[in-house]
Amino acid sequence: MSEILKPLVEQIYADEIAALIKNDTDKKPLGWKMSPRAVRTFIIGGKAGNTEITRKFYGDDAMVERAVVTLASNRPLMLVGEPGTAKTMLSELLSAAICGVSDNTVQGSVGTTEENIKYSWNYSMLLSSGPSRDALIKAPVYRAMEQGIIVRFEEITRCSAEISDTLISVLSDKVMAVPELGETLFARAGFNVIGTANTRDKGVNEMSSALKRRFNFETVKPISDSALQQKVIRNEVERQLKNLGVTLAADDEYICALSTVFTDIRGGGTDEGYKVEKFESVMSTAEAVCAYLSCALDGYYFGSGEISPKTFNEQILSAVRKDSTTDVVKLKSYYENVLKNRAAKNGGVWEKIFKARKI
Repeated sequence: MSEILKPLVEQIYADEIAALIKNDTDKKPLGWKMSPRAVRTFIIGGKAGNTEITRKFYGDDAMVERAVVTLASNRPLMLVGEPGTAKTMLSELLSAAICGVSDNTVQGSVGTTEENIKYSWNYSMLLSSGPSRDALIKAPVYRAMEQGIIVRFEEITRCSAEISDTLISVLSDKVMAVPELGETLFARAGFNVIGTANTRDKGVNEMSSALKRRFNFETVKPISDSALQQKVIRNEVERQLKNLGVTLAADDEYICALSTVFTDIRGGGTDEGYKVEKFESVMSTAEAVCAYLSCALDGYYFGSGEISPKTFNEQILSAVRKDSTTDVVKLKSYYENVLKNRAAKNGGVWEKIFKARKI
């Protein structure tokens, strides 16, 4: 496991899942490994006997409950929101808890075909002996229906409508025709679909109305509370540094500064009452984690082990510039107004950041 960059959720939290299943006395939907209450506990934290269940998703707990209830009703779930709001992570957590499998996934893209979703063929066998079960190559939706598990459809709006619409009959009737074999595959209990879509991708390939009606939509919103965002950044950075074999303590002052800057830019205002011009760039919590991790690794490998204010500013600039060069002008204004006043009033890390602003 130490050599795997990103283990599966069900591998990382195997002990917690086992404890939840062992101590679960509530009713379970058909095909589920644990009850909806246990699934909720797995995601937002709690206790399972003597085992402490860690909180894994920081956000709207009521939204998590609605998502679990949607899946318990056998209705597909669509998670939408800004990039970097942990939609993928939430879909992984739900899948791991409900069916123990989080990697049965269709990755939506312009190159996704119906064969990537349903099934395809071993063409050498197909040509030599014709259609047969041995020649059939099962894709994620086929496997999910056959085994009674969840299929995750990532970034579904990156696919063309003609491709994503192949899901309509599967979601409506829970059956898939395999005309080459003259057979029909009936979905087993536990089968369901969790889709994700970025609101920034709206218009790339709009989902058809018919397909939308098959899903329950839930919006995953960015973390608006800076203190909570700091906790998420710290936890995730410490986890990633540990995975990288880097022994470096997180710097709370810089984490606080980073979270505050991201919250200001994303929210269009500050706690002091300053207004911040709306940025086009997506300043997500996930990007804040990446920014701090880059600062930490720069200090670890090239510096004295401490965060450099210059590198901090470079990472802020990089996060802003990737989506819009016009946002750089807004960032400069933010530094010359908001950060200048913070530096004068609070000193400390804010003064270091402001003095290194020439980048």
